[in-house]
Amino acid sequence: MTNFSFQLLATCSQTKARAGVFSTPHGPVETPRFMPVGTLANVKTITPAQLKDTGAQMVLSNTYHLHIQPGEAIVAAGGGLHKFMGWNGPMLTDSGGFQVFSLSEMRNITEAGVTFRSPYNGQVIQLTPERSIEIQNILGADVIMAFDECPPYPATRQEVEAATDRTYRWLERCIVAHQRTDQALFPIVQGGVYLDLRACAAEALAKLDMPGYAIGGVSVGEPPELMAEIVKTTAPLLPHNKPRYLMGVGTYREMAIGIASGVDLFDCVIPTRWARHATAIVSGERWNLKNAKFREDFTPLDETCPCYACQNFSRAYISHLVRAQEILAYTLLSIHNITELVRFTQKIRESILSDRFITDFGHWLKDEEVTGDYGLGTGEDGKITSPSSPVPNK
Repeated sequence: MTNFSFQLLATCSQTKARAGVFSTPHGPVETPRFMPVGTLANVKTITPAQLKDTGAQMVLSNTYHLHIQPGEAIVAAGGGLHKFMGWNGPMLTDSGGFQVFSLSEMRNITEAGVTFRSPYNGQVIQLTPERSIEIQNILGADVIMAFDECPPYPATRQEVEAATDRTYRWLERCIVAHQRTDQALFPIVQGGVYLDLRACAAEALAKLDMPGYAIGGVSVGEPPELMAEIVKTTAPLLPHNKPRYLMGVGTYREMAIGIASGVDLFDCVIPTRWARHATAIVSGERWNLKNAKFREDFTPLDETCPCYACQNFSRAYISHLVRAQEILAYTLLSIHNITELVRFTQKIRESILSDRFITDFGHWLKDEEVTGDYGLGTGEDGKITSPSSPVPNK
């Protein structure tokens, strides 16, 4: 594997939080770190230069969407994903498995792979582990993801077990198909809300000595407390000397819980999605700039924030842009929101390096989460249950 390494610099004395550096062919990623999402080779409404100024180091793009539009051949003809989109930092492509999961009414899963109809033009598309890896090899991101089956929530234990087993078999095919030594292939831990399935999957993947590991199948509709228990159980089972990536998670509390469990990397669409809905993230809170109280508020969104939006414009101005439906509103809010989430993980990293994680960020964790007792248990089938939930029937 060319130019990939993970250096662990510090660990928290009270939790499993850790600070490190993940080195890639396109530069380092200082962990823990939030990663913005650029689904179609762009982070919506902002330029790569603006994105760099947010402090973002690694950016995501999506295999499924890029395959459909514009097609991996065009990206390759444009010099590969980095050159095509004008981003020279580290990149990661998702395998398309989660997007196929979201097309539940339009797809058919078999051992060979997934057949589905394009939501754009109705074209029948077959995506297999081999095809997913081939597309990602052509796109050229630094980190690529194994093709997985993401079970929905809720799902029966039998359904989740079948999906988890198939995910492992598909991973074996992904490993064989992977052709580039300058790309790191990450496997994905599945298992739904069944902790024993999660543990078995994590332990099986750990034996393969991959360059990094991802935890998938969260944020698919399960209650937040179940996601916390999944992460707390799964992350410590993954190799200590490799980066751990929690997919699709990006709120303050979710990231704090993940970091306390030993997770290094996070991604989520919320900073730009919320921006397009006139919402700013300020100190972990959601502010709707359409609110009348902002119309004559001439202070920055956040006086402590170094982003372009906060250094140059007032809440009143951004509120005006939102009400006028000016595109600049969404650009400024996206710049701020991404900066906010990146800074949150940067601050946590600094606190881990000085062993002040709980002192500085413990308020984002419930007391029982800090001590490791979430007040949750498992039913007789291994499924997580909350104190208010009945134990599942046999």
